[in-house]
Amino acid sequence: MFTPASHQMVPLRLFNDFSVGEIFRAPARTITEGLFSAFQAASGDNAPLHYDKEFLKRIGHEELYAHGFLTLIQSSIGATPLAHQLGENLVGFVEQSSKFLKPVYCGDTLYAEFEIKKLFLSKTTGTMVLSTRTYNQSSVLVLSGLQKYLIKLS
Repeated sequence: MFTPASHQMVPLRLFNDFSVGEIFRAPARTITEGLFSAFQAASGDNAPLHYDKEFLKRIGHEELYAHGFLTLIQSSIGATPLAHQLGENLVGFVEQSSKFLKPVYCGDTLYAEFEIKKLFLSKTTGTMVLSTRTYNQSSVLVLSGLQKYLIKLS
């Protein structure tokens, strides 16, 4: 008999099932004008650096120049098998840091990956620390950082 709780895309894993060094990848995603528009609508940011093509040409950019946060949101574990493996054991996203290393332009395709760097146990939860790396279609590292997630133990 079907139940929504049993409808899993991948097998669920507990905190102790994960290991330092595991890597999770998100599908490639091309940054489009539609994503620029959606980000502008959600953020309210209308700086000409990101939306005014003539302004951008005057300062040396041939394409729309992505916000750092537009680049950052491409590194969401929700786009990877990891979020589905954690399922209801994922309590929350508790911390992140980022370094924006190279420009991202409209038309670039981004490839995000996450590596488990540390696993900390507490009494009822654990913390998973992931390093994040996002590359463009030319294999250039455009973003790196850390993310921390709180995970139920059972």
